[in-house]
Order: sequence, then C-alpha cells, then structure tokens
Amino acid sequence: MLQVFHNQMKDSGILLSRMALHRIKDERGSSAVGLTADVTKDPESGETVLESGALVLSDRGICCIDEFDKMSDSARSMLHEVMEQQTVSIAKAGIIASLNARTSVLACANPSGSRYNPRLSVIDNIHLPPTLLSRFDLIYLILDKADEQTDRRLAKHIVALHFENPETSQEDALDLPTLTAYVSYARNHIHPQLSDEAAEQLTRGYVEMRRRGNFPGSSKKVITATPRQIESLIRLSEALARIRFSKLVEKKDVMEAFRLLEVALQQSATDHSTGTIGMDLITTGVSASERMRGEICYPQLAT
Repeated sequence: MLQVFHNQMKDSGILLSRMALHRIKDERGSSAVGLTADVTKDPESGETVLESGALVLSDRGICCIDEFDKMSDSARSMLHEVMEQQTVSIAKAGIIASLNARTSVLACANPSGSRYNPRLSVIDNIHLPPTLLSRFDLIYLILDKADEQTDRRLAKHIVALHFENPETSQEDALDLPTLTAYVSYARNHIHPQLSDEAAEQLTRGYVEMRRRGNFPGSSKKVITATPRQIESLIRLSEALARIRFSKLVEKKDVMEAFRLLEVALQQSATDHSTGTIGMDLITTGVSASERMRGEICYPQLAT
C-alpha cells in the first residue's frame, strides 16, 4: 500500500482547489478521538463500543486535515504512530486493539499570525514539532503574492463557480465518475515494482543529494538528505508509475520524484543565510549555520 504524506502551508485567505477525498477533517476543536479511535458507550444498549476516527475510516484512502497547526498535543502524539506504523493502537475499558490506518495524509496549516515569515523556519512559522513535520514526504508553501496574471486567473475561477458562460465553458477532460474509477483501479490493482535502472538511479541520486552538503576545503557539513527522504522518493516513484498504470517503476519516474522533492525542499528547507538546502531546518527547526554560530558564541561567553 503506497502512502504519500503531503503538507501544505498557506497564508490565510488563500483558496485551495477542491479535491474528491475520502474524508475531510477540520482540526479546530477536534481531539485525538476524532482523528484516531475511542471507546464509548452505545446510548441505546449501553454496551462498550469501539468508535473509529477519520484516519481509521480513511484506511486505503486519503485523509485531508485542515487547520493542522491547531491540533492538540494529544492528537499530535497519536499521529506519530499513524504516519510511521500505519496503525492506531488503543487500550481502554478492557479493549485492546490495533486498527489499520493505511491512509495518505494531505494536511494544510496556517502560519502563526496568518502570515508566513520567510526569515523564520517552517517549524517556527507553524509551531509544529519537528518529529511530526519531518514525517511528511513533501512540504509546499502556498504564499499570497501579488501577481496580476495569477490574481486574474484566480478571480476568473472563483467567478466561474457562480456564473457559467456558455462561450467560455470547456468540457472537463475527465468527468468525476471516470476519475473516481481511474484512481480506484490504480490504487487497488496496480502495484509497481522497482526496475534495476530505477533502483540504481535512486541510489545515485540520494548519494548526490548527500554530497551537496560537503563544502570543498571546509570542515562544515550540512545534512541535505536523510534515509527518510529516500523512502519518500521510493513512494513517489511508485505513485508516478501507478498513475501510468505501469507495473514497473522506470528511471523517468525516479527523476520526476527527485524533481518534486527538490522543489519542495527549496521552499521549505532552504537556509536563507547561506542559500543552501539543509534538512536541519525541518528535523530540528534550527539551520546548520545557526547552530554553528551558537557553538562559536557560547565558548566566547564562557570566557
């Protein structure tokens, strides 16, 4: 079962495209029970029953979580198991169970103060623990930047939702039933395997990403990729092959997966003081350059 975790951070007021998802969950005011599972009493029979949450109900589907930054600490702790083990464990009222939660997570979060600060890291902007944020395969920033062409296209799209002009209306490439059947068939029947060429490209590309953190003639080293990134690349490559109804992951799928990951890292993991990509910004919330400056500063303060 392929799992792709995707996180979007958006300035307040930006509209995201509607998607046909299995379940949409708003995190404002919700608890870990709403996302995972809980043991409750049936109001009619009075018997103890196990109630599934959004992530369990989305098994083998997609779970969309809005206001991801508003979740409680208990909900965050429950998500660690879901995104790492694909299960939800519960032990309460004599019921001990492990439920499947093999779902892809699409999460949207607003930055603190409803405005993204480019001088701060992603961790500082949305106040999510690095241990949770680093589990997402792709992290994209959707920022509200003034651009006439983009603003015009967005305005036309919003107006078209309320007004249909026969002269400009275009027939969709795929109607909803066809698209639903296409996605369902791909998820249930297409299980691509890595080819030798794709496996070699994954290894070569990962080593090259790691090499970018080494600066010639300097002892400074920056972590530009971790084993978690190569796992993400494998999932993305399999997803791209599945889109083509291919049972074999080819080199072009791996190349596209690297492109998607690098674009995401350029947005979310770039150290603005050095212009280089550093995974420390996502895994710890502190860039390598800031950490090195702190190491130099502390001995001076001690003397």
